[in-house]
Amino acid sequence: MRSSSHALLSVFQDHGIDRVFLVPGESYLAILDALCDFPGIDAVTCRHESGAGFMAVADARLSGRPGVALVSRGPGATNAAIAVHTAQQDAIPMILIVGQVPRADLRREAFQEIDYRRMYGTIAKWVFEAIGPGQLAEAAFKAIRIATSGTPGPVVLVIPEDVQQQQVAQPRWVVGEHARTLPDAASVSELMRRIDAAERPLIVAGGAFEAPGGREALAALAEAWQIPVALSFRRLDLFSSEHPLYVGELGLANPKRQIDAFRQSDLILALGTRFGDVTSQGYSFPDLPTPAQTFVHAYADAHIVGLHFAPDFGLVCNSIELARALTPCPIPEIAPARAAWIRRLRKIIESHAAWPQRSAEDGVDFVQVVKAVRAQASADAIVCLDAGTFAAPVYRHFGFVPPQRLMSPLSGTMGYGTPVAIAAQLRFPGRQVICMVGDGGFMMTGNEMIAAVERKLPILFILANNGSYASIRIQQELHYPGRALGTSLFNPDFEQIARAFGMRAQRVVREGEVAGAVANGLAAAAPYFIEVKASLNVVLS
Repeated sequence: MRSSSHALLSVFQDHGIDRVFLVPGESYLAILDALCDFPGIDAVTCRHESGAGFMAVADARLSGRPGVALVSRGPGATNAAIAVHTAQQDAIPMILIVGQVPRADLRREAFQEIDYRRMYGTIAKWVFEAIGPGQLAEAAFKAIRIATSGTPGPVVLVIPEDVQQQQVAQPRWVVGEHARTLPDAASVSELMRRIDAAERPLIVAGGAFEAPGGREALAALAEAWQIPVALSFRRLDLFSSEHPLYVGELGLANPKRQIDAFRQSDLILALGTRFGDVTSQGYSFPDLPTPAQTFVHAYADAHIVGLHFAPDFGLVCNSIELARALTPCPIPEIAPARAAWIRRLRKIIESHAAWPQRSAEDGVDFVQVVKAVRAQASADAIVCLDAGTFAAPVYRHFGFVPPQRLMSPLSGTMGYGTPVAIAAQLRFPGRQVICMVGDGGFMMTGNEMIAAVERKLPILFILANNGSYASIRIQQELHYPGRALGTSLFNPDFEQIARAFGMRAQRVVREGEVAGAVANGLAAAAPYFIEVKASLNVVLS
């Protein structure tokens, strides 16, 4: 029997969705049953709904297709909310399917019932609750369109358990590619004239360049005009750190001299970035609301363009196509003043990104772990980070060179790293995947690493154990010195936990052990776990 659940899954399959992540529940048993008839869709069973959601977010970011997670009603749906929020913050197309109480029980405060339109209304792009079996395929089709258009983001489909089994028509609908819009020819021509005339231009490039061809288009534009490139928050894999035009990331800890230099630009090309609070340094760069520079903001969502900063050129368009249109042929002659501008910005980032020379007495300075990983990582490594202070040296010093990828949460959510590493290795089984996570974040979703053992995924897990929620501890010491409360952690034996999961593991307690441990982990043909007794004093100093 081809049911409404089959119709829903057929739409997903026809759009290239070949993997879903789930925690099973009675409220969507018919969808689970229908999945048995779709051998081309890999069903990844997870141990917590947040893990399933994070995996879906990561898979979407890596594949360019909506990531799909399936959870049960009530507790399952609330557990998955963290991933919905992450998808919204990170602009990732995600579809969350929630099994719901029967139609007759809706809005009667039934067991585990929630009104998901109210619950998810401020973080999801669309929340739809089906009331008939014939709506499931149409809802799936619309969900794909909404999740991937404008600013990509999460969609929630709520499906009562009694509309999943009925026989319905099996449509074959496929969403057409969104039109790649461009400004009119006169605007493009005027922009090129402004770029040519600028002495101190700056590109701020965002996540829209993660799409196929995006990195290449960005590099071609920068090289043709000799414009230095700063990357938006945590988009460090969009442009090679070794390129002479790379001048850093607009993140959480930029040196004052760098931002002061950026302020002296005379043209800012904000391309493919929402230019939110972190990238804009708390809405202080450029000047709010009217920048002192000529300000160009290009993004494929009219809501975003000009949301905070009034642009001289507000362009609702595809940023990759705009970059291509602005790339001149033949290459123009660049004014000498621009070369001096590039050298100045490049000198700042080279100084800021230099590896520090310091020692720790209470454990291993985690920067030495990052340095060893950087030295040994493959040219196409995928580095998956959780949230925490351990990740700071990755952002500052690692230096990504495409096709290396950085998978880290723009939302700053803990628990992201381990599930994302699982999804990354499943999506790219031939690439090196390295997961770095703190002791706090690991205890939230570290159980998902059992999938690495089950599926023999050769992921290197590196855990920084400093016995603290260190990023919060830093703020405590800053604002309430000597009054730390709630940020110290009493931890288990992480090495033994990993061994109990069935993976090889070792503990690193001295700096001299770091390089060898990383080499062991990267050489392993199965998941490998390293616990690092990390310094807390270095972080707090």
